[in-house]
Amino acid sequence: MTIKQDKYILAIDLGTTGNRAILFDKEGAIAGQAYKELTQHYPHPGWLEHDATEIWQDTRSVIDQVLEKKQIEITAIAAIGLTVQRETCLLWDKTTGKPLHKAIVWQDRRTSDMCRQLREQGKAQAITERTGLILDPYFSATKLAWLINWVKENTPSVNFDNVIAGTVDTWMLWKLTGGKVHATDHSNACRTMLMNLNTLGWDTDLLELFGIPPTLMPEIKESMSYFGHTDAEILGAEIPITAIFGDQQASLFAHGCNRPGLLKCTYGTGSFLIVQAGKEVLRSKNKLLSTVAWTKDNSANYALEGAIFTSGAAVQWLRDGIKLINSAAETEALCRQVSDTDGVYFVPALSGLGAPHWDMSARGAFLGITGGVQREHMVRAVLEAIAYQVKEVVEAINKGSDMGVARLKVDGGASQNNFLMQFQADALGIPVERPVVLDATAQGAAFGAGLTVGFWDDYDALIATRKIDQIFNPGENALHIQENFIHWQRAVERAKNWIQ
Repeated sequence: MTIKQDKYILAIDLGTTGNRAILFDKEGAIAGQAYKELTQHYPHPGWLEHDATEIWQDTRSVIDQVLEKKQIEITAIAAIGLTVQRETCLLWDKTTGKPLHKAIVWQDRRTSDMCRQLREQGKAQAITERTGLILDPYFSATKLAWLINWVKENTPSVNFDNVIAGTVDTWMLWKLTGGKVHATDHSNACRTMLMNLNTLGWDTDLLELFGIPPTLMPEIKESMSYFGHTDAEILGAEIPITAIFGDQQASLFAHGCNRPGLLKCTYGTGSFLIVQAGKEVLRSKNKLLSTVAWTKDNSANYALEGAIFTSGAAVQWLRDGIKLINSAAETEALCRQVSDTDGVYFVPALSGLGAPHWDMSARGAFLGITGGVQREHMVRAVLEAIAYQVKEVVEAINKGSDMGVARLKVDGGASQNNFLMQFQADALGIPVERPVVLDATAQGAAFGAGLTVGFWDDYDALIATRKIDQIFNPGENALHIQENFIHWQRAVERAKNWIQ
């Protein structure tokens, strides 16, 4: 398939805190982008919701904005790649196109009791064996069960023959295609806790366990394949949608991590470390998740993942919650104003603790506060905690592997922070590699879509064009920072099992 040089690939990146449209040119570089922050709804402590209609409207808006900025028509788009926040899910009426409740976000903990009951019933091990996941409210299954029960109790007139379900990718695909395609890909489906990792299909026993009718679930397709095309009445042209990835798997693809042992970390709302496992499912003894990296041409790549719930979200909390800062950007300068945290340690368990603890009852905490502590110390403690969380997961990966992690590839908004990246290199004792393009999730989705339609024809050559911005090597403070890690771990233990 021949593509003109003036064509672009459009990546739609639907994240936890905002929605973005990015154009990529023939060289794989960003040619234009638009972004809109997404409203966060906190109806109760530990609950977090998104308005799916707002996500759709914002997506339409950022697509229009990026086309206008670049002064191109929609027909200049050769293909669309879609990457999304994972696990966030919703129900909607396929006849009206309206959500039946706000989407429940991956960070939401409202189904903790449901998970606890299932664990007491002895279901946890079977769920892990079938899905590769840890029984936790993080994943979509208990959220969908909650939504179904809520609709039945609060709007009993709803005809479930007209109800369909999905994660954000499924919702967006359905909207972009004018309601014609109800599908997802393996990298998102595997995060629902409803997909069997061995068969790569919906697990009928798990659907029954969670009370989810199979008719609600989308078709599972390969990550790099033809999903459908946009409705011409919506976007003005029929543009093929040829890649869908979960955001973390898209990042792995963008970094060129297609061989076993290659590792990346994305610093977004949470921090997510994924190591490529190759063509076989790899199981962890250290509470890491077995997951699908991507699928293509009747073949699957798998990965091991350490999912950390709160990273950038902690910085956002400093800004919007307790208002210690005015912007995330100022944290770097504030951290450099003090030589250490003055004995303060922060535990970022604002939504419980993910890997390697999986403690739903943990809560965030500052420990070690004395009268001399100032806001600079507290801000620095938050950034140090982000790096220490990553160190925990890297250690878990190293324990389960014959070959230790030798380099960490990074991306995401918080990776712009030079203080954090240097501290991360010091804490790990290995180099940290930061690329020029930090929107790796969008870049990965674009690469997948473009390769599928022949916009690019060589993955390795495409990866080779990616430019490195900076490599952070461990410095003279590395040993001291690694020693402090032990004290931070003590703080984590104090914050665990807080909610009974």
